[in-house]
Amino acid sequence: MSRPPRSASRRPASRPAPRRVAKAPPAQPRLILLNKPFDVLTQFNDSEGRATLKDFVEVTGVYPAGRLDRDSEGLLLLTNDGRLQARIADPRHKLPKTYWVQVEGEPSDEQLEQLRKGVQLNDGPTLPAEARRLDEPQLWERNPPVRFRKSVPTAWLELVIREGRNRQVRRMTAAVGLPTLRLVRVRIGPWSLDGLQPGQWRDVSPDL
Repeated sequence: MSRPPRSASRRPASRPAPRRVAKAPPAQPRLILLNKPFDVLTQFNDSEGRATLKDFVEVTGVYPAGRLDRDSEGLLLLTNDGRLQARIADPRHKLPKTYWVQVEGEPSDEQLEQLRKGVQLNDGPTLPAEARRLDEPQLWERNPPVRFRKSVPTAWLELVIREGRNRQVRRMTAAVGLPTLRLVRVRIGPWSLDGLQPGQWRDVSPDL
């Protein structure tokens, strides 16, 4: 008995030769220093129509390295480099952050010493901070202006911390009896505002 002819469908289908796809070169690391104005969210979009970073930084692919509260002002770093973002934002690296803080009341030596040693907050004690009195700095006018109580004096402090808890500086000053009225971050590690006005930004070297 003769065998039936082998079906053509059983023949292995021919496959196209593999093509090597060239990978796009990695983006160059970029680091942007922004002077974040008061009442601006530290994000690029907001469903409620509030002011965001997009209103000031028209650069794609960069993200904040750390946060700065909506009611705080000053230095914010943005980068497209994930490793650099982690090194700046991760409190394990203890990158110093310097703040100029206008407080209600006259700071005593005892209150400053409390800040230096670390204060007890509801999420645990803070690390020791650098704290000193500061002559009133030459800053831009805040919009809207700070609300003062005429019967209560105010003062300026410089605080340097190496943590990144939520609203930490405000909670620290409140814990020692000095409520914060205005909070401006002026330095993160080696980077400072250095003349940037609110809403202004510039590129700097991403080397840390």
